[in-house]
Amino acid sequence: METITVVLLMLLAVVVSDSIIRMLPLPVPLPLVQICLGAAIASVTTIRVELDPDIFFLLFLPPLLFLDGWRIPKEGLFRDKGIILEMALGLVIFTVLGLGFLVHWMIPSVPLPVAFALAAIVSPTDPIAVSAIAARVPIPSRMMHILEGESLLNDASGLVCMRFAVAAMLTGSFSLSEAFFTFLWLAFAGIAIGVGVTLGVTRGKAFLTRHLGEESGSQILISLLIPFGAYLLAEHVHASGILAAVAAGITMSYAENTGQSLALTRVRRTAVWDTAQFAANGAIFVLLGEQLPGIFYGAVENVQHVGNSSPWWLLVYVVVIYAALAALRFTWVWASWRIALSRPVNRRQAVVRPSWQLVATMSFAGVRGAITLAGILTLPLFLTDGSLFPARDLVIFLATGVIILSLIMASVCLPRLLRNIDLPIEDSNQKEEDYARIAAAEAAIMAVERAQHDLAAGRADADIYADVATQIMELYRQRIDGRMHLGEEREQTARSEEIGKLLHITALKAERQEIYRLVRARRLESTMATKMVRDIDLLEARYG
Repeated sequence: METITVVLLMLLAVVVSDSIIRMLPLPVPLPLVQICLGAAIASVTTIRVELDPDIFFLLFLPPLLFLDGWRIPKEGLFRDKGIILEMALGLVIFTVLGLGFLVHWMIPSVPLPVAFALAAIVSPTDPIAVSAIAARVPIPSRMMHILEGESLLNDASGLVCMRFAVAAMLTGSFSLSEAFFTFLWLAFAGIAIGVGVTLGVTRGKAFLTRHLGEESGSQILISLLIPFGAYLLAEHVHASGILAAVAAGITMSYAENTGQSLALTRVRRTAVWDTAQFAANGAIFVLLGEQLPGIFYGAVENVQHVGNSSPWWLLVYVVVIYAALAALRFTWVWASWRIALSRPVNRRQAVVRPSWQLVATMSFAGVRGAITLAGILTLPLFLTDGSLFPARDLVIFLATGVIILSLIMASVCLPRLLRNIDLPIEDSNQKEEDYARIAAAEAAIMAVERAQHDLAAGRADADIYADVATQIMELYRQRIDGRMHLGEEREQTARSEEIGKLLHITALKAERQEIYRLVRARRLESTMATKMVRDIDLLEARYG
């Protein structure tokens, strides 16, 4: 009963946090509000959550990483693959080495492997927190794609590095050659399992759908189970469950390009996954706030027991670690971007030098979030000999402090840095969009024409089919004409489309309100009203 109460309280806090963030006049990060609500729950109730690291890891990470891999724009990922790989792999190793030695030097009571584990887990970034912070000042699309790609890959690299560091602490030894081959097995086996699970499930699902039909509820449930299946199977063979979940998500995006699922299934599945993502991310930060008092007191006891230091030194440690992270990230971004952007695609293209404002923006955009918290809480409680894991409470507090401080600094600095930022010119996708819409409209006209002939063949009322088909095809021809225009005529067509969308949405809202009025007046059955409202909602979602 107490466990159910805790879950309900946390979900309620997630809902309340969204309402609070909408009422605040300033762009405060949503995770900060959720952390505060979690701390409030801990202060006014006697309920305490005992976290099992393995269960916590399994519950939150697979679906979040799977969804990131599923939804990330693949074009941006491959276009900037060089920069993304440099930041997701090179920057992680650079951070682990630099910050690990710094933490061990600054806090001698933290063993070097534990310091490396802390450095590894604070390496991954969280683009969800960044987008929440910069809601009032939108992040340029290419920069956001780079941040998303970096976050997708450095989640895996940071967690794998942490795994090696923890293993070194537990066994007391570290072999570079063994770590290298272990990393290869973790990476390639994890990726292969993720790809295989998704392909196997989607093909099996398609086979059953062809023979038995499709039921939306079961299809959605299957999509929710895929990341857990990939993660558990990879962990069972001692591969990387994190990489398996990421690979499963990326494969899912390609598998979905076949368009086999029903439109209704896709609409409902998107809503379910949006809700799951919102609840999981919010619950993690609420849980962080609930754990914060216990983490702080544990860290204070750890510091006082080892060196009789003042608790204020904890804040100093957090600030120094965050400053070191920012400096390391700034150095790496400046060097890697300067090299990457100095290589023009062709001889006519001028060499672009990244401005300090661009580098600073990317540095402050390295916000730590859910992955860092989920990973640090998985530190084992005991060593193999049964003794307590050294400095566990302290490093958990330091990672928590870095999360909170990075959120605060990004919320203060990013909106200012993003104003009038000088970015390299991005390629416009307008031509590709126009071409795709024209091609889709032409395919629709041909399909309607064929269907009209097939349906009307041999019928006495064939003229009705021809008239209706003409009306539908005329709408598609207008869309083609609008996309073929250029310059001022094109802008006028686009403006007409916007006005048309606005008027359509207004009309649909009026339809829905009238249906609800008829239900309240008992002039329409609720079952029929539900079906009609669903049709209107789908149309409004199209225009929205």
